[in-house]
Amino acid sequence: MATVVLKDVRKAFGNVETIHGVDLDIKDQEFVVFVGPSGCGKSTLLRLVAGLEDITSGDLFIDGTRVNALPPAKRGIAMVFQSYALYPHMTVYENMAFGLRKAGLDKKGLDDTVREAARILELDPLLERLPKQLSGGQRQRVAIGRAIVRDPKVFLFDEPLSNLDAALRVQTRLEIAKLHRRMDATMIYVTHDQVEAMTLADRIVVLNGGNVEQFGSPLELYHRPRNLFVATFLGSPTMNILDATVAEPGAAQTSIKLPDGSTIAVNVDGSGLTAGERVKVGMRPEHLALRSGAGEHTFRGTVDVVEELGESHLVHVVVGSERIIVRGDGIAKAREGETVGIFYRAEDGHLFRGDGKALQRTGEGAAIAANLPAHHHH
Repeated sequence: MATVVLKDVRKAFGNVETIHGVDLDIKDQEFVVFVGPSGCGKSTLLRLVAGLEDITSGDLFIDGTRVNALPPAKRGIAMVFQSYALYPHMTVYENMAFGLRKAGLDKKGLDDTVREAARILELDPLLERLPKQLSGGQRQRVAIGRAIVRDPKVFLFDEPLSNLDAALRVQTRLEIAKLHRRMDATMIYVTHDQVEAMTLADRIVVLNGGNVEQFGSPLELYHRPRNLFVATFLGSPTMNILDATVAEPGAAQTSIKLPDGSTIAVNVDGSGLTAGERVKVGMRPEHLALRSGAGEHTFRGTVDVVEELGESHLVHVVVGSERIIVRGDGIAKAREGETVGIFYRAEDGHLFRGDGKALQRTGEGAAIAANLPAHHHH
């Protein structure tokens, strides 16, 4: 069992606090990803768990034991950095065995451990090679192998894929997902890449300015973001946000007025809102559709730019004084300069108060989020 629990953890450098009272409860064998913009504190938080930085206040428990005062070597963790830091004059085998030799493991035990790690990572044919004879992806796997042989309770990954090119990142990401299924270990993984976060995580911690904005499953964060920051951080292209005012609040559905004067409904509990209150409405690009000519549409806009991506397209539309993006399948029919109707469903909308807090979704949007499959690998 390797749980990782943070209770009101704070970190200050001098009198500047960078981590502001973080509470997290990471379960045994869970894959948790810390994600957020650069400078949000995700690497600092990982280094606090590792023991590479001292916690200023609060408590950290690994496996139920308070480890605040324990050095990294005594915490039962292994860390994989973005720089592989392999010993250039040692073979892959020796690089993986190095830490075990220092720990005084007997020859047979050492050999078994290294070969098992090599098998898991499909490094068997490379054991006699030197790092300079390996690709970047292979080197990263050796660095992960060096962590595996220590049989840690918790693996910590700090942006392990950021030095790899795009194709290799995808491949290594799949390997890390498979590794987690095979290892049954708790893993904490830091990245600024939201695709890595969405595809790898059982649960994601979204950090911003040293605060936890939300901690939940990838689909929960996608369908039920707690605030504007989480809503716009996940998803590419990001969620469209338009300024609006409340027309008629309701417990199951709230109608709002857009800047162009049209009124649309959003399936949220707006019973705490008042008519005329300023709000922001969020719509994901893939939840919008264009209708040209007469007929059914929710509001109107003018096409500014069309981006063709092959399997899909993005249409940038000017609505009043604001811009939104509509994503569609295949080739776009819309032409630049054309006036179009934009079709949207009330159950796809998100509504945020002036302070950025999301209103509770009702109906289908909430139902999707409530019945989300538990994204577990075991």
